[in-house]
Amino acid sequence: MHITQQQEQFSNAYLRAVATVAGYSLSKPEVDDDSIDLSIYKRGGNGTIRSPRIDLQLKCLLKDNPINSEGIKYDLKVKNYNELIPDNVLVPRILVVVVAPRLIESWLTQSDEETILKYCGYWISLRGRPSTDNKTKVRVDIPQENRFTVKKLSQLMEIVASPDAP
Repeated sequence: MHITQQQEQFSNAYLRAVATVAGYSLSKPEVDDDSIDLSIYKRGGNGTIRSPRIDLQLKCLLKDNPINSEGIKYDLKVKNYNELIPDNVLVPRILVVVVAPRLIESWLTQSDEETILKYCGYWISLRGRPSTDNKTKVRVDIPQENRFTVKKLSQLMEIVASPDAP
């Protein structure tokens, strides 16, 4: 398996673990032609919007140092950027970047007591950002506090289910 395929699968595993613990379901589009790798959704719900959903573009960044107070910087392809910035989409879209060690053997540690995935995922909404004249990539800054955790995913789903969802 090529390293980029391993990165993709590791990111999927991280996202699936977070969504599963949060109690949400996932679906994968048959074709990724709109920069949507996965959708997270909740059946029913108590919010104004029934069955809230978030679409995600998922990336993996290999780094020796997981993150610092400046957050992470990710060079996103212009195609993906342009498909994540529209504000006239029905389902909110976010970018999730999973940061993992450069050494593949360090991605996963297991024992009888725990399974550890290194390092962490971070999210950002690019909705409403200006279009770009760049030809290949756009630098995206994701703050450290934007960890993609069970708690944060639940908060995002509550926002989507509310009448004032962005």
